[in-house]
Amino acid sequence: MLERKLVVVTGKGGVGKTTIACALGLAAAERGLRTIVVELGEQRRLPALLADASRRENGRSPKESDAGEETSLGEHLWSVTIDPDRALLEWLQALGGRVPGRVLAGSGTFQYFAAAAPGAKELVSMVKIWELTRGDERWRRRAGRYDLVVLDAPATGHALGLLRSPRTFGAIARVGPIFGQVERVRELLEDERQSGYLAVAQASDMAIGETLDLRDGLRSQLDVELDAAIVNATLPQRFDEPELQRIARLNGNGAIAHSASLTARTVHERARIQHNQIARLRRRGVTAHTVPFVFTPALDLQDVRRIGRRLAERV
Repeated sequence: MLERKLVVVTGKGGVGKTTIACALGLAAAERGLRTIVVELGEQRRLPALLADASRRENGRSPKESDAGEETSLGEHLWSVTIDPDRALLEWLQALGGRVPGRVLAGSGTFQYFAAAAPGAKELVSMVKIWELTRGDERWRRRAGRYDLVVLDAPATGHALGLLRSPRTFGAIARVGPIFGQVERVRELLEDERQSGYLAVAQASDMAIGETLDLRDGLRSQLDVELDAAIVNATLPQRFDEPELQRIARLNGNGAIAHSASLTARTVHERARIQHNQIARLRRRGVTAHTVPFVFTPALDLQDVRRIGRRLAERV
């Protein structure tokens, strides 16, 4: 997965997508790959996540960044939050040659495009993500060169709309520079050698169901496969049946023994349900990798690095 140009990380909201995207970025950077992790819209969770983790580890925080600014987070690792308005001006300048972007942005054609075209911001964001993958062929001469772009995508439904936007606009704009650009973005997304897709889920019925919906949506709407599901915060199966029977016999040995027995049974049942959901994914043909639950109040930087190393060995 880390040998591709683009890795898209999506899934149900609240399951740890940003942590997984950050972990993959750290793992790639450790391997010497110049890596940028991309967020969209108003999201700037990645610098905050690394700032909190770094502050707990060594008392230092990465520099705050503005939307659209590519910010260094450490050796070989950057982040950016795509501002659609700024990205659109860059795109228009690239399409218009020497004509200033603000002139193009003030034209009647652009105003109509921005107001009338459904999903215009999604398309602009995807064009900018494509541009980040271009290495030495980026729009600005002194722009950074990246080996890998990790997209911390929105939740499943919005992510599919974002990824579908080049096909949508390709059907509208059949000629001209916009069509040519849209086709290049579509080719990137639909080339399995260049782009990979990861779902992040927790082992609950709803989250696993959404992962299967994502797999089906990628197939039907982009004609690509989900590479793997990352099942986050999984509990270990600590006890076998004979051990559970021995634990059950502790019930009559006082309040503390009863409480310990009840806790063991409860945790075992939660783990059993989780592993049943993981098996459900695998029965449906989805490759599933697990990330163990971290028994700490908050993740530190080493926790996130360990998650990334674990995933890098598997994906």
